[in-house]
Amino acid sequence: MDTLQISLVTLCILVVLALIFDFMNGFHDAANSIATVVSTGVLKPHHAVVFAAFFNFVAIFIFHLKVAATIGKGIVDPTFVDHYVIFGALVGAIAWNVITWYFGIPSSSSHALIGGIVGAGLAAGGPGALMTREILTIIAFIVVSPVLGFVLGGAMMLIVSWLFFRTRPLKVDKWFRRLQLVSAGLYSLGHGGNDAQKTIGIIWLLLIAANVPGAQDHVPMWVVVSCYTAIALGTMFGGWRIVKTMGQRITKLKPVGGFCAETGGAMTLFLAAALGIPVSTTHTITGAIVGVGSSRKFNAVRWGLAGNIVWAWILTIPASALVAAGAWWVGRLVF
Repeated sequence: MDTLQISLVTLCILVVLALIFDFMNGFHDAANSIATVVSTGVLKPHHAVVFAAFFNFVAIFIFHLKVAATIGKGIVDPTFVDHYVIFGALVGAIAWNVITWYFGIPSSSSHALIGGIVGAGLAAGGPGALMTREILTIIAFIVVSPVLGFVLGGAMMLIVSWLFFRTRPLKVDKWFRRLQLVSAGLYSLGHGGNDAQKTIGIIWLLLIAANVPGAQDHVPMWVVVSCYTAIALGTMFGGWRIVKTMGQRITKLKPVGGFCAETGGAMTLFLAAALGIPVSTTHTITGAIVGVGSSRKFNAVRWGLAGNIVWAWILTIPASALVAAGAWWVGRLVF
């Protein structure tokens, strides 16, 4: 497919739409960053969102743009990408985010975007437009990231329990209320470093499709700063409907459990960012919370609720892909 020339107005509209998605990503996923630290009483909600937003933005100075490169050039063959594909992908992702936010379901904004790109790419160029090996790696991490979060969160809880076995509970609680600030900051760094880059990647893909000078070689700095700013602002306005589900309904957490869940989740996100794999922060922290709860007592976890969340994960990519394919068709009539 020859790259279509995109008018400046259309280009600006799509960049703004991408930043709206980025804002909604922070808004939707704020619960991932703050639910544990709020539910354990370490921070009040309005302090927690500012705290998380700050570290979301600081991630700009820490992580390389490997995840952005995967989104920009590792899902759909760039030769098949035009502004209709970008429009469809963003509409599909935003629509699924709004639906799951409304019902308080902690689904993945990341996989909604990936599903959107896949659906719009299929509509534009058929199966040949998809980069199958890279997509299979991303799909594999739908399982790997929560399992790794589960293992690391549970292992951290077991190690801490063994180390502080003879320490008075009140003393442990006092120490881990402070340490949880560190773990929450690390988790928010990982959240910003992985999720902001997904929007960076799709704007980069748009600029390449529009033949913007220099875009083929590197991501413009204004894109990087805008995306990190948008996700931080979204986190500040947090999606409160999901906080209760993540923080207390899956399992009851104390500061020591919150610390272990956030640390396990942060380790998973740092690893994924280093490998350039766009994982779900929602999947990761949910797995870590379940790992912490089950390490204490198997029935401490509400497995029925956890199962409902897993069903939302399974539906995310196909549902957003279907909406994106329809939006691609509508976009061809509008633009």
